[in-house]
Amino acid sequence: PEVEKQKANYRLIDTTAELKKVVAQLSKSKEVAFDTETDSLDALNAKLVGISFSDRVSEACYIPIGHDKLAGKSIPLDEAIKIIQPLLINKDVQKIAHNFKYDMQVLENIDVAVSPVSFDTFLASYVINPSARGHKLDDLAEKYFSHTMVPISDLIGSGAKQKSFGSVDTKTATGYAAEDSDYTFRLRSIFSPEIKEAGLEKIFYEIEMPLVAILARVERNGIKIDTEFLKALSSEMELNLVKISSTIYEIAGYEFNINSTQQLAKILFEELKLPGKRKTAKKTGYSTDMRVLEELSKLHPLPKAIIEYRQLTKLKSTYVDALPRLVDPKTGRVHTSFNQAIAATGRLSSSDPNLQNIPIRTELGREIRKAFIPADEDHTLLVADYSQVELRILAHFSNDASMIQAFKTGEDIHNRTAAEVYGIDIKDVNPDQRRSAKTANFAVVYGVSAFGLAQQTELNLSESKDFIDTYFERYPGIKIYMDETIQSARRDGFVTTLLGRRRYLPDINSKNYQMRQFSERTAINTPIQGTAADLIKIAMINIDKKMSKM
Repeated sequence: PEVEKQKANYRLIDTTAELKKVVAQLSKSKEVAFDTETDSLDALNAKLVGISFSDRVSEACYIPIGHDKLAGKSIPLDEAIKIIQPLLINKDVQKIAHNFKYDMQVLENIDVAVSPVSFDTFLASYVINPSARGHKLDDLAEKYFSHTMVPISDLIGSGAKQKSFGSVDTKTATGYAAEDSDYTFRLRSIFSPEIKEAGLEKIFYEIEMPLVAILARVERNGIKIDTEFLKALSSEMELNLVKISSTIYEIAGYEFNINSTQQLAKILFEELKLPGKRKTAKKTGYSTDMRVLEELSKLHPLPKAIIEYRQLTKLKSTYVDALPRLVDPKTGRVHTSFNQAIAATGRLSSSDPNLQNIPIRTELGREIRKAFIPADEDHTLLVADYSQVELRILAHFSNDASMIQAFKTGEDIHNRTAAEVYGIDIKDVNPDQRRSAKTANFAVVYGVSAFGLAQQTELNLSESKDFIDTYFERYPGIKIYMDETIQSARRDGFVTTLLGRRRYLPDINSKNYQMRQFSERTAINTPIQGTAADLIKIAMINIDKKMSKM
């Protein structure tokens, strides 16, 4: 592109006099891209080392604030912030950043606010193509400008020898930091029209961008956990593991390493002569993964005991023992990260720690959830969720009369499905029939085959096939929705949620059967899962607005 021919003008600003001039110039601009440089990737504990700004292509400046004395001159933090803060809260200057939430939190650590939170190029890339592999600035600079950015490892090294950004020479740091702001500024002019052209303005400007500040605040607030409760639960689980281990040894006939997949495979497939279902990835033997064990548990008690052991071990190590270690010593709380740009459907994900995978349907999962407690007696925990949100969305998309009627009359949708499929009165549905219907409600709409349904329920292959056929007879609108969605995906190459969020499906017309099948399943479930995600995000924004007025 033409812009690449311009020589970049990146300036080091290390005096207050120069900084005042720069801020005066930037304050006249309609939009300014900025980026923070820190000593850590942990936003809530990172210290600000410097900040860069750009308000035009190929021009940017870097202000060193926390570099070591040997690395060059820095402007003292208090002085720098006093000059910069008015620019950061100037409502007439649109602020652009790449991964805005991180920069907001870093500045919040020193009580500095940013407003307006106008444009996040990281989120823009994600909204435009959520299935794309790279939304990092380096990836986008390469993709859109054929420009290879300076890797951070060139400045601070990697692994055990990695040093702090504060020890990097300020002149060297300027080239790296200013480049970040420059390319963030450039991307804004590319992404903004793309968002408009794809009809993604509502998703980006009304859902994703307002959510940035809310998630930043939720992460900063964190959540208090009852560490004593978890400690007691850990001891209880340890006793249970000893009991389950004894049961496993008794069934097997001798003691062995339960965590060794090779030893387990030998017992299951060679000694007990259970049917090997699937080879391991390296084809070295038969798999003992959860899916295989679930199938085998119908034939023998040992796989069932192994499943219980594995589930207990995982919950104990992942949550019960790990959560107390993740309590921040300064706040006394656990602070997770909510990721907006990972799940292709638009759903939020949680990491460090992942608080979304704590089971809710098991007694043990519910026990672990009790460890999350209010901050004090003046606070309470509010838990909010939509009832059967994905099935309600499916009813809307499919316009199926029977399913809509069930929701309108307040019937249990799984009981209704069981009654329809088994051809019985809803009052006569038994728990096993409801369980099969519940599995089918969620599985069938995600394109699960008769074989897949048989694996997830007590039904055999023939019964599963009959179940699915009858299901579509009773809910014809759903079959029509699925067929039409696949057709439109083949034609357009993408599917959309109710609010217009897109997901591209490059393999929807693939000659490879498995790739095509996966794309077809994705085409069916993305509008449902994605719409649910959009509605949850809108609810978060609306709740935040109401709570801020309280």
